[in-house]
Amino acid sequence: MSNLEYHNPVLLKETVDGLNIKPNGVYVDVTFGGGGHSKEILSRLGAEGKLFAFDQDEDAWNNELRDDRFTLIPENFRYIKRFLRFHGIKQVDGILGDFGVSSHQFDVPQRGFSTRFDADLDMRMSKKNDIDAYTVVNQYDEANLKRVFLEYGELKNAAALARTIVEARTTKNIKTSEELKLILQRFLPEKVKNKVLAQIYQAIRIEVNQEIEVLKEFLVQTLEVLKPQGRLSLISYHSLEDRLVKRFIKNGMFEGEPERDVFGNFTVPMKPIGKLIVPTDAEIAINNRARSAKLRIAEKL
Repeated sequence: MSNLEYHNPVLLKETVDGLNIKPNGVYVDVTFGGGGHSKEILSRLGAEGKLFAFDQDEDAWNNELRDDRFTLIPENFRYIKRFLRFHGIKQVDGILGDFGVSSHQFDVPQRGFSTRFDADLDMRMSKKNDIDAYTVVNQYDEANLKRVFLEYGELKNAAALARTIVEARTTKNIKTSEELKLILQRFLPEKVKNKVLAQIYQAIRIEVNQEIEVLKEFLVQTLEVLKPQGRLSLISYHSLEDRLVKRFIKNGMFEGEPERDVFGNFTVPMKPIGKLIVPTDAEIAINNRARSAKLRIAEKL
C-alpha cells in the first residue's frame, strides 16, 4: 500500500509553507500518518535539519521514512514535550498537526471508524487505549452518553439518543456498528442519515480517543516547545477543534480572557499569520475528505 493511499495529505503545500522552514531547523509533525507532510518538510530541510514525527497508530509505523534526519516517535502527541526532551530537544522551529482521522483508518473496516462498514465497535487510534467504542456504547450511563452526543456530536436530540441506547442494551449488548444503526434507526431519516450518523460516530470517536483533552494538552505545551518566532501550522476538521485552535492562537487560553495590565492591555503568546485557509474546489474534487479542513497558522511571539 502506498503512503498516498494510506492518507492523501490535505493542504500539503499550504501547511508546510506555513512553517516557514529554515533548512537547518528542527520541526515536528505530530500526526505522521502516511508521511505525506513529513516528506514535504524533509524535502525543504538541509543536511543539518531535523524532523521528529509522532503517531500512536500502530498501522502508521509501517510508513516510517528512511532518512537520517527523521525520527518517528510511536506515541500520542499529548506527550510532545516529554518525548522531545527524551531525544534531547527542548525547543523547535515549527510544529505541524493534521487532526483528521486518516483515510486508512476510515478505509479499514475492522477499525470501526467508518459508517460504511459493519464492524465491531472499536474506533481506537491506538490499541493501547483503555476504552473503545464498545465500552462507551455499553457501559456509559445515560447522563454520560448524553454529554458525549451533546458536546462532541453537537446533536440536539442527544438525550433521546442516549435513552434509546440505554434501553436497547438492557436486552443484549450492542456489539457492531450495524446493531447500533438499527437501534438508532428512528433518528436516521434517509435525507439526513449520513450527516447524523457522522455526528454520532464523531462523538463516540472523540470520547474514545480523548481528542479534545489531547488537543488542549498539546496546545498548552506548544508555548514551551516552540522557539520565539517558531510556527504552528494546524488543520482541524470540525468546529470543536477549530474553535479551540482559534481561541488558543488569539489569546493563549481556551476560555475566559487574559488578564489585563493597569493600562488595559494584555499580552498574548502568539499571533495569527495570514487568514484561515480552506481547500480549493479542485482539491476537494480529488480528496473529498478535505472538504471540512481548516488550516490556521500562528507564530510564537
